[in-house]
Amino acid sequence: MTRYIFITGGVISGLGKGIVTASIGRILKSKGFSVSAIKIDPYLNYDAGTLRPTEHGEVWVTEDGGEIDEDLGHYERFMDITLTKDHNITSGKIYYTVISKERRGEYLGQTVQPIPHVTNEIKAWIRRVAERSKVDFMLIEIGGVVGDYENVLFLEAARQMKIEEPNNVLFIHVAYLPVPKTLGEMKTKPVQHSVQRLREIGIQPDFIIARSEYELDEPRRRKIALYCNVSEDSIFSDPDLENIYELPLIFEKQGLGDKILERLGLKPMATDLSEWREFVESIKNYRDTVKIAIVGKYFSIGKYILPDAYVSVIEAIRHASAYYRVKPMIDYINAELLESDESLLEKLREYNAIIVPGGFGAKGVEGKINAINIARENKIPFLGLCYGFQLAVVEYARNVCGLKGAHTTEVDPDTPYPVIDLLPEQRRILMEKKIGASMRLGGHKVILRRGTLAYRLYGREVVIERFRHRYEINPDYVDRLEEHGLIFSGESEDGIKQVGELSTDIHPFFIGSQFHPEFTSRPLNPNPLFKGLIEAAIKDKETRFKS
Repeated sequence: MTRYIFITGGVISGLGKGIVTASIGRILKSKGFSVSAIKIDPYLNYDAGTLRPTEHGEVWVTEDGGEIDEDLGHYERFMDITLTKDHNITSGKIYYTVISKERRGEYLGQTVQPIPHVTNEIKAWIRRVAERSKVDFMLIEIGGVVGDYENVLFLEAARQMKIEEPNNVLFIHVAYLPVPKTLGEMKTKPVQHSVQRLREIGIQPDFIIARSEYELDEPRRRKIALYCNVSEDSIFSDPDLENIYELPLIFEKQGLGDKILERLGLKPMATDLSEWREFVESIKNYRDTVKIAIVGKYFSIGKYILPDAYVSVIEAIRHASAYYRVKPMIDYINAELLESDESLLEKLREYNAIIVPGGFGAKGVEGKINAINIARENKIPFLGLCYGFQLAVVEYARNVCGLKGAHTTEVDPDTPYPVIDLLPEQRRILMEKKIGASMRLGGHKVILRRGTLAYRLYGREVVIERFRHRYEINPDYVDRLEEHGLIFSGESEDGIKQVGELSTDIHPFFIGSQFHPEFTSRPLNPNPLFKGLIEAAIKDKETRFKS
């Protein structure tokens, strides 16, 4: 029998409900329970695939090819589970399903309304995913904050589930406690109002997670308990952390896991977070630092720098760095600036590793190519991901193979040397303007060539990694590229080149992949490409920068 834990948010968005959800899942799993999670996004997009990264953050790709909100990445990383596209529910998916049923006459002449038809569909979706998952606990994070009109029907569906299964449903509310600089005091009023709005909907939270810059103190705890109708021991502190992976340990120290079991009528269980604690300690007790540059174009949002578009790349770096007990000093470099700022380009020589992650379009492309050139010519460890891999091929074709003007047809359809071109099946798709969920997506086999860097890193011939792309290495140029020293060390079963590298006799670490290895990296099991990059970065610091 599956038990359902709904996680809601209040006061402001971006509180870290995804990290809270993932941390609770990790605690329950460490107690021996099977867990899974669903993310509800109230937007009308069918999925996250067509959303701009600077607006909504990274698009996470599931094994079965779903383009999903980045919170599913946190769920998979913390809980070490594999989720599907059905673990993400959007308003678009629900409305599409309801309207399709209406058009087929499945409602038998009923007047189709938000309640009960839309809420019934939401509940049915949640229960269907739980039944397929066969887990003890299903955690459901409802996006947005209480008071948004977009998520009202999802909250109503959750309220109904509590009535239908009173002993199997539990509510956790995450709310913000600001500390205004002019006052210097943590204020509880926003939490009170947030819970009041939740109770107006008919939901009384079982637990409140007090999210703030600082740890919750007892006077504030008593005040929240009084005005929000919860006991003091049902309020848990979630302060700012330098290391997000510490949160399960903080919650467990406060007894959140056993409190959840108690509220659901289950006996307290021993918790084994020993491996997780060791991982967290390895991040804290690092031996050295390495400087890493991520050269991208989705950092700037108005006046602010928010690296959410590359969150999985950043976390994969942290996983691998913890493995080697080094601290990554990550800088986010705007690729557009590298097209004209020579001093910034020269500054790249100071880094121990350079990563060019995925992306789309012409913006910042020449800056990325310039960064790749710096990494290759100066023997700086380099990792190119998806578009970063494609542009590494472009750079090599131009500057080593002598193919002046070589490019990807995504940017220059008239290039004389289209070393990167559309996958054949993508031509028809784009002509028909079928944009959503139409790329090459999800987990696919990659066959690695023995004796190469890629094979050494993975230690096996066949791997499964996740893809999200429309363009490929043009097979017409493979021979010419290889004649000049570029090694294609991995390919798909249909022969498409998926990994490219330089011999370690030429460059200490220069590799790119068409797939996204960041999506399969886990805290206790870093992805091999990132492990290899960090190992190379350590060696780079020991050799190129030794005094």
